[in-house]
Amino acid sequence: MTRNDEMACFVSVDSREEKLTALSKEIWEYAEPGLKEKKSSAAIAKFLEEEGFRVQLGVGTVPTAICAEYGEGHPVIAYLGEYDSLPRLNQTVSCHKELKYPDEPERSGHGCGHNNLGVGAVGAAIMLKDAIVAGKVKGTVRFYGCPAEELLVGKVFMVRDGAFNGVDCALTWHSHAYCGAWGACYTCMNSVKFHFHGKAAHAAGHPFDGRSALDAVELMNVSANYMREHVKPDVRLHYATICSCAPNVVPDECSVWYYIRAPKRKDVDEVYSWLVDCAKGAALMTQTKFDIEFLTGCSEVMPNDVLEKVMLQAYKDTGAPKFTPEDYEFAKKMAETYPEVLARDRRIMKEEYGVNGDDKFLCDVVFDKVIEDRLVAPGSTDVGDVSHVVPTYQIYVAGQGIGCPGHSWQMTAYSGSHVGFASMLCAAKVLGLSGLRLLENPELVKEAWDNFHKNQTEPYVSPLPEGLVPDVEQVKGN
Repeated sequence: MTRNDEMACFVSVDSREEKLTALSKEIWEYAEPGLKEKKSSAAIAKFLEEEGFRVQLGVGTVPTAICAEYGEGHPVIAYLGEYDSLPRLNQTVSCHKELKYPDEPERSGHGCGHNNLGVGAVGAAIMLKDAIVAGKVKGTVRFYGCPAEELLVGKVFMVRDGAFNGVDCALTWHSHAYCGAWGACYTCMNSVKFHFHGKAAHAAGHPFDGRSALDAVELMNVSANYMREHVKPDVRLHYATICSCAPNVVPDECSVWYYIRAPKRKDVDEVYSWLVDCAKGAALMTQTKFDIEFLTGCSEVMPNDVLEKVMLQAYKDTGAPKFTPEDYEFAKKMAETYPEVLARDRRIMKEEYGVNGDDKFLCDVVFDKVIEDRLVAPGSTDVGDVSHVVPTYQIYVAGQGIGCPGHSWQMTAYSGSHVGFASMLCAAKVLGLSGLRLLENPELVKEAWDNFHKNQTEPYVSPLPEGLVPDVEQVKGN
């Protein structure tokens, strides 16, 4: 297929621009939290069914997951899409500072652009489907709707349940302030709650009859903080205490929620085991009992040099999102709400990636250099678990202003604006073109697997305890 033939495939996305944008807007309005994306997943499933895909809604133990497929035989190219939201964000497309806090405090919002992530992957899958229908390439395209990425749950359970069996390559994207290939590895993580159980009593009248669950939590936290000196420098421990009681009552119930992060899975497992010992010691000291609620765990992202080259070249050939003059003006006004971060990101653009962004509020160029190449990013993503069972790669597409903080009301506004939709359409083309080239050149798929085996130093083991299922009821809705 010639370069002109490849570019002609973009008509699959361009001709559906209105429909794809409408779908993204619909999911933005739903703003459903992780594991409760019933309307969002149903809307995407219906859209793909109408496009001729064989659609399964509900995959393994995850009821709002999707597996949609078109074509037959190998290679099998998979696109990963997300559509969950975040709590307590303002669902308003505005750059006014007074809208910093939502009128509805418990209202979820798309502060990470997932309304566009899922639909961008849908657009890519359709582009590949159209190429298969036209006889330009042979193989299979799959779209995986992956719920609850913000909870780091969806893909981990899908991997454990075998959802990605038979996939040859998996491609995905995320919104960012920059445009480029993403080479960072992210951290492994465990999310776990320790529930302590004591005995209630009047705190003034007869405290000697009580046993404080709160004391147990505080002692556990103290021991964890002393433990920090003796773990590796790149280990991170975050916790939040969960207790509802009055000061004049010895609390009989109290919990603490921990995140344990580290670059490698074995380090997370070791620190987690030590943390369990801290809980045991706290229970002994306070004559309380405790139980553990393991929520999820995830693995680091394993890089793939072959897919990186394929996707970066496709990105350069496609170009950055097509922003309008109104988009630039919107970003300029929004930048007034994060001036310090804007200055920092512009400096990083120049010093790290060789792009002068001193007069830019939106990134409209594709970086030649891989973003955070082989660094361990401090956050975590469940894309990592997919990357341990199939060659996987991710790009970043500018869907927010330079300097815009993630998981914020500003990001929510961008996600529901033309800036976000332009990034979604761009991502659909980059992912679609990357998949097209993989189907055209099965040798690239083989090379991607060779690189996968080179990087995988030990077999993948799911971080989830045996028998664990996603707890849909634990997630608070809107």
